[in-house]
Parts: sequence; structure tokens; C-alpha cells
Amino acid sequence: MKGYERYQRMIRGERVDVVPRTPILMQFAAEYIGSDYAAFASDYRVLTEANLRCARDFGMDQVSCISDPYRETQGFGATIEYVKDGPPRSTHPLEDLKDLSRLAKPDPLRSERMRDRIQAAEDYRRSVFRQYSILGWIEGPAAEAADLRGVTNFLIDLMEDETFAGELMDLCVEVGIAFARAQIEAGADTIGIGDAIASQVDPDTYERLIQPREKRLVKAIQKRGAWVKLHICGNITHLLPGIADLGVDILDVDHMVSLSAVRQAVGRKVTIAGNMDPVSVIKNGTPDQIREAVAQAYAQVGNPYLVNAGCEIPSGTPVDNLKALCVPMAFRE
Repeated sequence: MKGYERYQRMIRGERVDVVPRTPILMQFAAEYIGSDYAAFASDYRVLTEANLRCARDFGMDQVSCISDPYRETQGFGATIEYVKDGPPRSTHPLEDLKDLSRLAKPDPLRSERMRDRIQAAEDYRRSVFRQYSILGWIEGPAAEAADLRGVTNFLIDLMEDETFAGELMDLCVEVGIAFARAQIEAGADTIGIGDAIASQVDPDTYERLIQPREKRLVKAIQKRGAWVKLHICGNITHLLPGIADLGVDILDVDHMVSLSAVRQAVGRKVTIAGNMDPVSVIKNGTPDQIREAVAQAYAQVGNPYLVNAGCEIPSGTPVDNLKALCVPMAFRE
């Protein structure tokens, strides 16, 4: 069974040969092929080569277009600095003034970094269409708003100027929908939504201001025929009631969250991915410890499930450790 079929069948709740493996690779992948993060984040050809090499060598079922959170931000007018041994750095176009008219209008097909991600999806479609799942990516409304305003400013906006925060997030949703649509048309079968900053807000703020906008994104992407994966870094336990109402297909869970609590909250229709600690388990653990952690995670949640760490596989992870994470694990009824 090819990775694409295995992945699709698991999400649909059908039987597979082994549980799909979908780790997120960025700096690790770049370094694995002898490149660096700057090249990986700025040139889709490096990104796709690195992902494909890792997929083949480690036995993964998905390749991704992820590199960093500043694709849309550059389209809005931010300046990006590429760093060889770390993720890109970005300016925040609205850091000093709450004026949406100052922002450029991102066009996924013309904005440099957005177009580069679309080219990654196109490259995958040409080379491995329906062999591996292809994961596109957009920033969620809160994450992108925080990238434009700066984290502290945006969190203050949520408390002191809900109207502005809402208008900014609405704009981010519009751009996110257009960016997701372009990636789907380019070949992505799944769109990931990263909304990391949401883990830092209280449940009421999330459910009133952020969750409805995430839900709008989810529904628009699913309407275009793609699966939707949500990833919120950090502890989302307090947000689970709102997340359960989003209707996502896949929920990527960080290591500090109880998988059994997640399954109880979202039910059996949502595919859960995760959630081994990327550092203490995946990077610093032994292959035996990693295999045991994966088995325990699967035992907690059952199907549908995707093997993944709680977040990105760290740079410096031993090759044998990633191999252990991706060891085929038998599907359980």
C-alpha cells in the first residue's frame, strides 16, 4: 500500500496495512541532504528534495511544504531575513500602528514566498502525486495576526481592542483561504493550519474571537476538497471544547497534552497525530524508548491515528531515532 492510500484510508476510518507515519521535518530535513535552513526556507527545490529523500529513507507517508510561519507575512509587506542554522526572521508590519491600510495585499501567485510554497506543491505533484500525501500549510488567524502585530501587541489587542483584533484576523482568514486554495490546486491533498499563539489565550477569548475564524478557514478548505489538519503548539487542554467543534479532520497534538483527553473531547471521527516529546523522547531518547512511546500513544487513542512527534523533529536528532519513530506499526482493529 502506498503512503497516499494508507493516509487517506486511515483518515476515512478504513483498514490499512500499517499505521501512517507523518513526522514534520524542516531543519532536520535540510541538514539531512547537506543543506541548511536558509536554502530550505527560500527555495522550494531544496525543500522538496529534502522531504522526498527523508520520506524514502525513513519510510514516511507524507511530504510537506512547511518551512516557517512567514509566507503570508512577507506577502503582507514584511521583510524576511534567512538564517542558515535557524528559521527565518521577520519584521512585523503593524508593530507600531494599528492601520490595516498599511499592509500590502498578498497574492498567492505573485507574492514571492507564497508562490514558492505553491511551487513546492506543484513539484510534489509532478514527481510523487498519489504516492505520498502532500501537506500544504497556512497560518491560522491568530498566528498570522501575531506575526503582523508582534506577539505582545496582538495579545494586548485581544484584551483591549477586540474590534481591531477581529478585523485583523478576518483579513488573515481571507488571505489564508486564498493561499490554501492555491496550494490545493497545485497538488496538496491536506492543508495544515498553524495557530500556535492560540494556546496562550483563555477559553473564553478563544471561543469568542479565534475559534469562529478558525472554523471559517476549516470549512472553506474542506469545501475545496482537502483534508484539514490543525496544529497549535503548546498545551491546548483548556481549549479542547472549542477545538472539538471546529470539524477538523486531523488534530496534531503537542507533547504536554493528554492524548486520552483529546480523544475523549474530539471523538472517533477526528484523526489524532502525535504526541511524543520532540526533545526528551525523539532527540534524546533511545530507539527502544521511541518505539515504546509510539505504541503507548496508539494504545491511548486507537484509530484513526497518525504517528508523529508533538511538533517538528529537532535538528540533531539521531538518524536511528527517526527510523525508530517511523518503524511500521501494525494496524489494530
